Amino acid sequence: MRVKERYEAVIAYFQQAMPTAESELHFENPWQLLVAVVLSAQCTDKRVNMTTPALFEAFPTPEAMAAVSAEEIFPYIRSISYPNNKAKHLAAAARMLCTEFGGQVPDDLEQLQRLPGVGRKTANVLGAVLWNREVMPVDTHVFRVAERIGLTTGSKTPLQTELTLSKQIPGHLLPVAHHWLILHGRYVCLARAPKCASCGISAWCRYYAKSRIER
Repeated sequence: MRVKERYEAVIAYFQQAMPTAESELHFENPWQLLVAVVLSAQCTDKRVNMTTPALFEAFPTPEAMAAVSAEEIFPYIRSISYPNNKAKHLAAAARMLCTEFGGQVPDDLEQLQRLPGVGRKTANVLGAVLWNREVMPVDTHVFRVAERIGLTTGSKTPLQTELTLSKQIPGHLLPVAHHWLILHGRYVCLARAPKCASCGISAWCRYYAKSRIER
């Protein structure tokens, strides 16, 4: 199967099956999404959503969080992976937002990456979710699913995956395509035991085709 045909088939399937795919993180404004995405690194959205209500009540704005130390943030996120580092990142990011950005989350993705704890993936998530930017955030799900399906071949880094997907997927679909691949990886194309029998794109999947031959 040609790469273009695979992309066209996969995109067509998701457009029909998941036309309104969205982030599963709970948030009400850019500040809350920024915090939630920082916390979600190597952690489940479910755990983050269990943690953030009390955190947002205590620190509803960057100004509120900037006024406290990382040690005061830590108890609210102790159940999250790597809470010490994330508490430090959140405290420092809140201070930078207040001192350099007037307490507002910048909508410039390069400026976003200046914030402690915010890398390319996190900035792209905010860009896609908040401002519908034509970017492709690549997390572990996207990286795995894209390679397994055959949307990428031999991709070694998230950046390689991002560049390949961004080239092949129409720009206006990138924000929702990011959610397609995440949700597919989270609920169907699982890391250890993919649910190929119930997968809607198995007919176009490189992994499934290979596994059938091997059987």
